Amino acid sequence: MSEKAMSSRPRAERARQVADTLRRQIADAAFADGVLPDEHTLGTRLGASHNAVRDALALLRAEGLITRRQGIGTTVVMPKYGHGLDQLTGLAEALTGHGTVTNEVRTAHSVPRPPAAIAERLDLSRDTEVICIERLRRLGGIPLSLDTTYLTADIGRPLLDRDLTGRDLFALIEETTGERLGSAEVAVHAVTAGPDTAALLDIPSGAAIFAIERLTRLADGRAVDAESIHLRADRLTLRATLRREPAPR
Repeated sequence: MSEKAMSSRPRAERARQVADTLRRQIADAAFADGVLPDEHTLGTRLGASHNAVRDALALLRAEGLITRRQGIGTTVVMPKYGHGLDQLTGLAEALTGHGTVTNEVRTAHSVPRPPAAIAERLDLSRDTEVICIERLRRLGGIPLSLDTTYLTADIGRPLLDRDLTGRDLFALIEETTGERLGSAEVAVHAVTAGPDTAALLDIPSGAAIFAIERLTRLADGRAVDAESIHLRADRLTLRATLRREPAPR
């Protein structure tokens, strides 16, 4: 977009557009040293006015994404990592190369009578045992997500004797069953963190987070893993590569 076209828009809109661009660049690690260029340079690169850049940086600072200090400049507070939604991968697999993902296992036990919604998702009767595993997941010691997982008993019970603190569940499922996972249905919601979730994720109560509902199936189509995942939106960017099918003739 040209500077002239952008300047014809309301100031708040111009700032939002610049903030969107910078947020995307930060997520793509465009500023390798974590330091953003000065306002003049940013304005030149983005074809934006000094006021639009300044307002955009204020928006990003209010989000907690950047900080501005006298004599240092504008720096990224903490990096954001991409988590693809177009491949069935665990968090540790998705963040390979960014550090070690560790899991604090908050609970791992049998549930003789699962909640009705879980039984329905896994296509089980209410009196069928399931295994519940809840983990607080960290990267570099900083919380990333809170995962609550319900597994069919034949799939989940062998996992209770495995390394749940250092391994992804997907890899463990394939290892213990000798079968490949096949597909998953995913729904993503934008929600605010309640007091309990916020305390666990070390974010302010009411902060925006991603709430992901995922139902994972074996290659034969059987549903075996129903998850509710709360992800820190300030640390993870959800990504997908979408392909448009040919128009029907």
